[in-house]
Amino acid sequence: MSDFQILAKGIALAGCGIGAGAALIAGIGPGIGEGNAVSKALEAIGRQPECKGDVTSTMLLGCAIAETTGIYGFVTGLLLIFVAPGTFMNYLN
Repeated sequence: MSDFQILAKGIALAGCGIGAGAALIAGIGPGIGEGNAVSKALEAIGRQPECKGDVTSTMLLGCAIAETTGIYGFVTGLLLIFVAPGTFMNYLN
């Protein structure tokens, strides 16, 4: 194995690690957004208790949609950690 191949494998593994870390940061946004949504929903229910059902159902739908962003980031991070390094190593041999 040449020095170039060793360097290329190191760069590929470092890229996978950095990319996985960046992808897992995507979980921060949905957490903040869902916290804000619940906060505003509680304020709305506190002001008009009779609209509790409508506000709650809309809030739950919005939180479910926002959570998909975090799930996509998590899955991307897992793929970069467990699948991509093996794929890159096959190409570099």
